[in-house]
Amino acid sequence: MAKAGQGGLEAIAAELPRAKGPPPVERWNPPFCGDIDMKIATDGTWFYQKTPIGRLPLVKLFASVLKREGDKYFLVTPAEKVGITVADAPFLAVELKVERDGTQVLRFRTNVDDWVEAGPGHALRFEPETATGGLRPYLHVRRNLWAKVTRALFYDLVELGEERVVDGKPMFGVVSHGEFFAMAEASVVREFA
Repeated sequence: MAKAGQGGLEAIAAELPRAKGPPPVERWNPPFCGDIDMKIATDGTWFYQKTPIGRLPLVKLFASVLKREGDKYFLVTPAEKVGITVADAPFLAVELKVERDGTQVLRFRTNVDDWVEAGPGHALRFEPETATGGLRPYLHVRRNLWAKVTRALFYDLVELGEERVVDGKPMFGVVSHGEFFAMAEASVVREFA
């Protein structure tokens, strides 16, 4: 992969494999070639050398070869691996479709146009936000990569929420594909209602 300053963004993109569906980056273990000046901001914007990448097809291409190892993120090809910075989560969940055909299914579209159904293999998690006392919702997209659920969609999830007893505790959460994803203890939610 071309490093920063060696041909720029187009040169990096030209070296990435193109295939239908996500490439099998989990099977690729190329040598580390250093970090490049690429960052994914908290609002989902991708930057290269501090300039937003405005072409969605290019962002989608980079997103397809994104890999996470521990707390670090990399763009990988079968031959090379370069580090990038991710401020929070690499993706945003920006659209929600609720389907009810016997069971409720929550389908999310990400900012790179991937559709993900919450359920087995695609969990929803809700992390405490200490600064506000609220919650930060996330959706598992693929290969240990998560999408932060936008605030508007989080409110939609709260509207769909229900109480269930989990491990003897009443919890408030949401259901998709028959799985219950707990947000918080039901008593805490009732305090804010």
